[in-house]
Amino acid sequence: MAPTMDIDENDKAAKDAEAPAAKTTTATKPKKNAPGTPSASSESASVHPDMSLAQDIHRLTMIHAGKLSVDDATAIIGCKPEELLERVMRRVGTGGKSVEDAMSENERKYKPSGGEGGEKGDAAEKKDAKKSTTDKEEAGEALLNPSLYRHLRSTLSYSSPDALKDDDLEALESHHETILKHLNDAVTKAREEAGDMEVLRAHVDIARYSARCSAKEPALEAYEAVLALPKLSVGKKLDAHLELARVSSFWGDHRKTKATLDAAAAVIANGGDWDRRNRLKAYRALSLLLARDAEAASGLLAEGIATFSCAELCGYPEFITYAIVTNLLYLKRTELKKSIIDGSEVLQVAKEIPVVIRLANTLYDCDYKAYLHALVDLQPHLIADRYLQPHAGYFLRELHVLALRQFLDSYQSVTLESMAKSFGVGTEFLDVQLSRFIAAGRLTAKIDKYGGGVETNRPD
Repeated sequence: MAPTMDIDENDKAAKDAEAPAAKTTTATKPKKNAPGTPSASSESASVHPDMSLAQDIHRLTMIHAGKLSVDDATAIIGCKPEELLERVMRRVGTGGKSVEDAMSENERKYKPSGGEGGEKGDAAEKKDAKKSTTDKEEAGEALLNPSLYRHLRSTLSYSSPDALKDDDLEALESHHETILKHLNDAVTKAREEAGDMEVLRAHVDIARYSARCSAKEPALEAYEAVLALPKLSVGKKLDAHLELARVSSFWGDHRKTKATLDAAAAVIANGGDWDRRNRLKAYRALSLLLARDAEAASGLLAEGIATFSCAELCGYPEFITYAIVTNLLYLKRTELKKSIIDGSEVLQVAKEIPVVIRLANTLYDCDYKAYLHALVDLQPHLIADRYLQPHAGYFLRELHVLALRQFLDSYQSVTLESMAKSFGVGTEFLDVQLSRFIAAGRLTAKIDKYGGGVETNRPD
């Protein structure tokens, strides 16, 4: 009887781990890794597309558009923008190798070797080979992606003497057609000679290769082909959906990302292990962040602080940054103190994200002058982040209103001069800011022009 894909090794292990819980009324959660540590399903996820590369591309785009200054960019990324540009273009291209050498090396990895034994190999050998390949990918394997290279060369006005020429890019495209033909032949062979699991693996190979080397549409189509396979386990469906969501997110197709994650949520409603459920929450949180649903995102981000394991999605310090920026707007002071200010997971990465930590601490300490300074320092960090930049103005405004509201909630009335001193600004500037937010209904207060004060008008 041919093997099916109803249960794979990872799913079976997860079910075995949860089996004892079936005897009790309360499900037992699996042992939790340290936050930020890749989980089992995260480690097995494709490293392509590389979302840290997407972040670097975003920063270069902001610099090129004049929205992020060179000085701010250098401080944030830790190197000069021109150095980052060269690093990104080498990564997207051939990794600094000649086109011929890069294609030859790539062909050895993907083109089947002669002989039946060479093509199949034993399980241990395949596992070691897969681990070796993953290690290389994590170290920054060249993508050999002509479509992305052309896009960046045009968008970023890249004209280095070492830049790949059109002939080079056409040679890479022809090379990928050859490799994909071999991978498609492997699918045909698996259908004829093996079982469902081997067919799945062959399709996943095509999808992951396309995610690395192709444009958006071929990669999306390859993952849709994976999802169209029969008898896929819930775990495998979730894995494919999440990798598909990363492809669409990498290319900036946020509508497709949302639709994919909605489909994933429908799948996991029928089952799924604890690990994949937590990963889906993280993916949905960032999707909601891009859609400016900050309140919904804040809840998922807060939940993920202690369970985050999606190393393929973003770094843990980045995830904590998103959690802090959004939750400052919605958490009560007591919960803010517990989850953010004194949260052990947050404190572990505090040195890596000093600006947002200072923002949270100064707000909690009611040090409004320092808070406004932190808000100014936060602005370039918002611009430099692909999830926060589209709504940078919104977050800055809401965080400003938050501080004004918190201050006014402590008084029935206060003079403009005293309030301006607390915030470290001039009275005229404060008058303008308060007038704007009061008129918009964001602050329940009124300004006494003659008495030079502000009276709060909180509803009962």
